[in-house]
Amino acid sequence: MIRTATLQDLPEIQRIYAAARAYMKASGNPNQWGDHHPAAALLEEDIRLGRLYVEEEAGLHGVFALVFGDDPTYAVIEGGAWCNDLPYATIHRIASDGQRPGFFPRAFRFCLAQCDNLRIDTHADNKTMQHQIEKMGFVRCGIIYVEDGSPRIAYQYTKNGDFA
Repeated sequence: MIRTATLQDLPEIQRIYAAARAYMKASGNPNQWGDHHPAAALLEEDIRLGRLYVEEEAGLHGVFALVFGDDPTYAVIEGGAWCNDLPYATIHRIASDGQRPGFFPRAFRFCLAQCDNLRIDTHADNKTMQHQIEKMGFVRCGIIYVEDGSPRIAYQYTKNGDFA
């Protein structure tokens, strides 16, 4: 079951992110989240704003943020274009502890039930996430730059085929 996260979930959420960071490092992606991303303050803000979600099934095993509205880091895209300029939601900070396979598809279906037009991005070294994103039918749109200036591969999924 996917539900809105609470502050009481924070220790388990941090455990999930630690497991995800360890997996990322072991699979050749040590730089995307480093040793401390996402910061506790960011997670607390996500919880306060009601945009952080957890998957609960005999404990917590997955977490992600679903953020509605324009994302400032998506304002400029290089080497391509967004599929459309319709209102969208962005999937951010998605992670699993690896204990329940298939988390990304379940999270994707949850997000799609909330919004027909989704965006997501990931690091070039994050081959696992690229595979999961593309498997769900997201279209690779180009390169965006996150707050620290590092590039990310940007994707979009539009349920109704609303392409510009």
